[in-house]
Amino acid sequence: MPTRSFETILSDPGRLPIAKAVYALGTETAFDVMAKAKAMEAGGIDMIYLQIGEPDFITPKYIIEAAKKALDAGFTHYNPVPGLPEVRKAFADYLNRTRGTDYTLDEIVITPGAKPLIFYGLLATINPGDEVIFPDPGYPIYESVINYIKAVPIRLPLRESRNFRFDFADLEAAVTDRTKMIIINSPHNPTGGMLELEDLKKIADVAIRDNLWVMSDEVYSRIVYDGHVHHTIAGLPGMKERTILVEGHSKTYAMTGWRLGYGAVNTDLMQIITRLITNCNSCTSSFTQIAGKAAYEGPQDEVDVFVKKFQERRDLIVRRLNEIPGVSCLNPGGAFYVFPNFSSFGMKSREMENYLIEEAHVACLGGTSFGKYGQGYIRFSYANSLENINKAMDRITAALKKLKPREKRPNHEDYRVGISD
Repeated sequence: MPTRSFETILSDPGRLPIAKAVYALGTETAFDVMAKAKAMEAGGIDMIYLQIGEPDFITPKYIIEAAKKALDAGFTHYNPVPGLPEVRKAFADYLNRTRGTDYTLDEIVITPGAKPLIFYGLLATINPGDEVIFPDPGYPIYESVINYIKAVPIRLPLRESRNFRFDFADLEAAVTDRTKMIIINSPHNPTGGMLELEDLKKIADVAIRDNLWVMSDEVYSRIVYDGHVHHTIAGLPGMKERTILVEGHSKTYAMTGWRLGYGAVNTDLMQIITRLITNCNSCTSSFTQIAGKAAYEGPQDEVDVFVKKFQERRDLIVRRLNEIPGVSCLNPGGAFYVFPNFSSFGMKSREMENYLIEEAHVACLGGTSFGKYGQGYIRFSYANSLENINKAMDRITAALKKLKPREKRPNHEDYRVGISD
């Protein structure tokens, strides 16, 4: 029997019963685009992949060796649900060293990847009908999980005119007596924007005033450029107890396939999340935890090299995009994404995404993959070689010459909010 798509299964009236809750689940379209691009590649087309948020580097050798030694030493069994104590301490020490916090191992919970912390953190704190404020454009799993638990997603616009930082007036307007959480992500996916300390202080004031949780997604914390400094809201007065700090090794250490993430939370919430883990995946594999400990305690030279290479790639792709008539691109302060403005061509983001895949043979993501405020934009990941980035920009330049850029609308912000895919 051929494999059917998620949407096909749900629309089939003759299927066996499916839980209603799954209808609310979204997805990450990067994987759908990859499948389309791979199919085209199988047909003989040379594709360049700039759609996936994955470093193209190999995990540093010392981390791999630590995992091998752990396996040889017998780290192949169950371990405590929140993680090995010595690893949790190492993760707490890392946060305290890099962010000026004062976490203990009892406030660290380890999961297979950072993404489960988003799921568990929302499941543990939010009830149906509660409102959760999240960044738009933003990582699509935030809204997906909010919808799944029957909470109410409230979009906080991140505007190009503010370097994709939020406007405090928008935040104040979004908060109601039903608000229970604010989700923030800095450095940011998909724009590469960064929140400044003054932004975090404003969020903290609101969270304390209205007794709100804050989920702070900091998985790109080490990938910053041009003297930018990453700050955590958990380090501000009164915020540690109400912050769910989400971290992981995937982006910094090129460990996407290792599935290793963790959260820093207050001890009460840690117990609740631990119960959720017990009911779902029991624990995170021991040898990957040992590798994660080694990552933080070993030499950081390769991470510095990774970041330097990312910055070289960023500089190249931003320059090349801004050289294309009708395209404009801000210079991101962190992560490994650019979010250029393609609105002058008068196409919806999804249409432009398909056009670039089919005409330029460059896999990318339309901005509305990250929310309605992404209309008019395209996300490119520059976690690829300089050679491939140059080749992709050559192809995109040639493909866009077939289109005639229109004069930008006077109020581009209204334009992209008013159009939906």
